[in-house]
This record gives sequence, structure tokens and C-alpha cells, in this order.
Amino acid sequence: MIALPTPVRVAFSLLVLAFAPVRAATATGDFDQFVETFAADWMRANPASATASQYFDGDEQDTLDRQLTAADIDAAARQLRVERAQAGLARLKTFAPAALTPSQRVSHAVLTWRLQDALQVNEFTDHRFVFEQFDGLQVGLINFLSQSHPIRHARDVENYVVRLSQVARLIDDGIAEAKARADRGIIPPKFILKSTIDGLDRFLAPEPGENVLVASLMERAAGVTTLTPDARSAAVATATNLVHEEIRPAFERIRRLLAAQMETATDDAGLWRLPRGGAAYAAALRTNTTTDLTPEQVHELGRQEVARIENKMDGLLRQLGYTEGTVLARYQKLDADAQPPAEPDPRPAMIARFDEILRDAEKRAASVFDLRPKAPVVVKREPLFTEKSAAAHYSFPAPDGTRPGVFWVPLPGPVFRMLYMRTLTYHEGVPGHHFQVALQQELPEIPRFRQRRVFGLESAFAEGWGLYAEQLAVELGWYEGDLRGQLGQLDGELFRARRLVVDTGLHAMKWTRQQAIDYGIAASEVERYVVMPGQACSYKIGQLKLLEVRAKAQRALGAKFSLKEFHNVVLRTGAVPLEILETVIDAWIASEKARL
Repeated sequence: MIALPTPVRVAFSLLVLAFAPVRAATATGDFDQFVETFAADWMRANPASATASQYFDGDEQDTLDRQLTAADIDAAARQLRVERAQAGLARLKTFAPAALTPSQRVSHAVLTWRLQDALQVNEFTDHRFVFEQFDGLQVGLINFLSQSHPIRHARDVENYVVRLSQVARLIDDGIAEAKARADRGIIPPKFILKSTIDGLDRFLAPEPGENVLVASLMERAAGVTTLTPDARSAAVATATNLVHEEIRPAFERIRRLLAAQMETATDDAGLWRLPRGGAAYAAALRTNTTTDLTPEQVHELGRQEVARIENKMDGLLRQLGYTEGTVLARYQKLDADAQPPAEPDPRPAMIARFDEILRDAEKRAASVFDLRPKAPVVVKREPLFTEKSAAAHYSFPAPDGTRPGVFWVPLPGPVFRMLYMRTLTYHEGVPGHHFQVALQQELPEIPRFRQRRVFGLESAFAEGWGLYAEQLAVELGWYEGDLRGQLGQLDGELFRARRLVVDTGLHAMKWTRQQAIDYGIAASEVERYVVMPGQACSYKIGQLKLLEVRAKAQRALGAKFSLKEFHNVVLRTGAVPLEILETVIDAWIASEKARL
């Protein structure tokens, strides 16, 4: 049982009537209009999100497609967000639950939870590092421009160049904010500074014309039939000049700042070392898990899960003849034995294999999923700039169909996780993130603000679904005859369980970076948890909740339980805080029992 988070208990009461008859519908139109207007205003303050989701149409969207902002480093933008959240919460209180439809009640609860959380997150914004190697300002700008900004026609190319001209200014704003946070005692650990500098060096190494911001434009603009060759060449030349004259010098300024901070930084890893660090970490856990579990509770839950999973792995490893040493050592030996030859480069074949697994999963999923997205999904290798520090991830398709869902695979080598390929595909692709995220965009019963993730991704639900998808593949027999692949799945689950232990260990129990590595987590992953506190805990907490509510439905409905229908209910609900999901499932169980 996962306890309910304090910030949502007020909102939770609105859901007790979620599936009750609507007694008065006069407020429904007002509620829909309020939500639509409020979400649009919120999105206008985040042009990058508006572009990624193509939230608006026509001239309004085009105007936003020419802007870049970084609200977390802009004091005025942060204050405006706080005021909007407060005003939104006040307006939400004016809607009586009985006057709303079931879907609106869910939306009411979700929006209430997210606005309360936005106020809490704002309180601890300073505890995030402006520049870090995973999701720092410099990484976010590059990934957004090179991967998410659309290049469909000549105007998109023009907008891209306009945005490039704003990058240096934003970087300098970030440098000023990083200095201000340093004055308040917020400096990254020395090992984070080093990894971030290494990433900056990789960005700065190519000549301007080969920089990722130019290369991406060249590659994508080549397919724009409405762009003349002269216009294409002119755009590339302008982009190259901007990289040379403005963007590279700005990145060099970041490097100088971080190099100077190295002189006084320590290797202490967790939030505990920062002013109000304990409160900041508790807030991060609430945001990412949508529970009020304490660090101590999460830590102990992780240790229990580690013991359970290692016991299962031990049995499978013994079946394969790996009997000596710890579970970790034996699995590492199995993985080493599965490594491909260094020559020829195994990466193209690995991408092809990922795609093969993905297409097979699409066929298999038909047996337990009525709902499947219309948008396609493809596999791509992570760009070189971020490949060394990136984790595999999924980027959602463009709502207008111009960009598919993408399963991004980092393959830096020289060692590859061969046993993990199948379960990673099920998590990031099908039936994992692609089914959940793409469907959320497509289903008409989900309001647009939730379709387009205006107020957040709901990490516990989304990542919990990804890990649930991994487990589902085992339950459905997709690993039949493949003990090595099943061990890869278990190792992936063990990895998520260890995350619970390590994330809480780092941020609440004063673990060192080396302690986390010694517990079985790769150095790059440990560094991810340092700069993204709490996020790694969302996976296992979310999966356990999904399995819990499914088991509850199976017990209540017995032979009448339908796995397809359970998936329909979860996916039609869309990403929500875990307590709201449980309420929806409870209402579905009650409605199904009434029909028996």
C-alpha cells in the first residue's frame, strides 16, 4: 500500500464521486472553458513545450516557434508561474464536484495536484543545478533544437535560425543564475562539474560547420521540398556563423565558470549537503513518486525488492551454469560472454535488432491491447553529443503526424548491454512508453491539457507503466526459450530496485558516489541521480502501484477480470498521480461488479 501524498489530499476528495451520476451539469461548460484557457496561458509561457506538442495553430504557434525561454532561471517568469498557479487553485475551488462529469472530476483532481506541486517545486528551484550533464540548460537547448524543433517547411527553417540567435543570451542568463546560486551555496559536486565539462568539450570539439546544431539542420532541411537549394545553403551558412560567433563562445563561458567552481567544489553528492537539503529531497520524492513515502521507507522498500529479484536471478543463472560468485558478478560474466566482436562496428546491427524486437512486440501486443496508437514508433541512435551520458529514452510523436515516436538508444561502447535489448525495447517502445504516451495524445476523451502534458509528465505513472510493460512481457511468455533475455529483464528490474536504495542513500543518508557504485550502479547512473533527485524512484514505485491495483481488480472480479479491459481503463485515464489512478480503478471495479 502506498500512502497518499499530503499535497493532494484536498484534491482527492473530489474524486470520490468520480463515477457517480452527474446531478447538475450547468458548470461543465464553464469548467472546460476555464481549463482550456488556463492551460493555454500556461503553455504560452513555455514556447519550447508549445512547439514540441504543437499546442496552438496558425500565427500564434508560429510566433512561439520563434521563441526560446528558460523559466527556471528567469525570476520574473518564476513569479508569474507562482501567481498563475495560485489563481488556478483558487478558481478550481469554485467548481462543485457534483456539477462535473466523471472525466472532468479526474481533470480537476489532476490539475489541483499539479498546481500544488508547482508551488512546491518552485520553492526548491534553486536546488537544481543550472548546468549539468543530463538535463542542464545547455543540454536541453541543444536537444530541443536538434531533435524537437520541427523542420517541415521553409518557415520552420527560418524559425530554427531565429531560435539559434537566442541561444547565447539564454546561456549567459544561465551563467548569471548559476553564479547567484553558487553565492547561496548551491554548487554541483566536483565529479558532476567534471562530467559536465567533458560534455561541453565534446560539443566544442567539431568545427562550427560540423556542430550538432548545424548538422541537424542540414540533415533535416535536405528533405524539405519547398526550400530552394539557395535558401537551404543560406540558412546553413547563417547557422554556422551563429555557432562560430555566438554559441561556441557562450559554451566556452560555461566551461570557464565550471572550471572555476571546480576549485572550491567537494565530492559530497547528495542534497543533504545543501541549505534546506532535506526538505528539498522530500519535495523531489513527492513530485516524482506522487506519494508521501519517506526516504527511509523508500530505502527499505528498495532493499526488499533487491533481495527478491536477486533470488530469482540466482535460480536462472544456475540453470545456465553460472554458479560461482555474487548474483551481480555472475550476471556481469554472462553479459561479458554475450558481447559482440569489436569489428565490424556492432552498432548498426544492434539498431537493426532493436527494430526487429520492436516490430515483433507490436504483433504480440495485439493479444492484450485493444487500444494501440496510430502514430508509428522508430528506433534511433542517440546523438554523439549526449551519447556518453544519456540514458535510453522515448520522445513523443508530433500530434500533427510529422514526427513519429522515437526510441533513442545510446550506444557509446565499447561494452554493450546485449542481454537488456529486449526489455529496454518493451519499456521505451511497445507496449511501454509509445503505447502510453502516444495514446494519451490521440484519445479524444482525454482533455487537451493532459494529452499534451502541459503540467508535467507524471513520472510515477509513465515510468511505472514502462516498467510494468517489461514485467508484462515476462508474464505473457515473450521470453519463452530465452533465459538470457529473461535475466536481462530481471537485471533491469533489479536496477530499478537498486535505484530506490541508491537515490535515497545519496540524498538522505550521506552516501558517497563510490558507495553507490559499489552497490551495483554504474558511475554515469549515479551521477544522474545526483542531478535529478527522486526521479529514479518513480519507476519502481509506479510499477508496484500498477501491479497492486491490477491484483486488486483480479481478486474482486475473479473469472470476469479482463486484462485487455484493465489496460483500456489505465490507458484511457492517461498519466495521473498514482492515488488518482487507484481511485479510477476502484470505480471501474465497482462498475464491473454491478454488472455481474
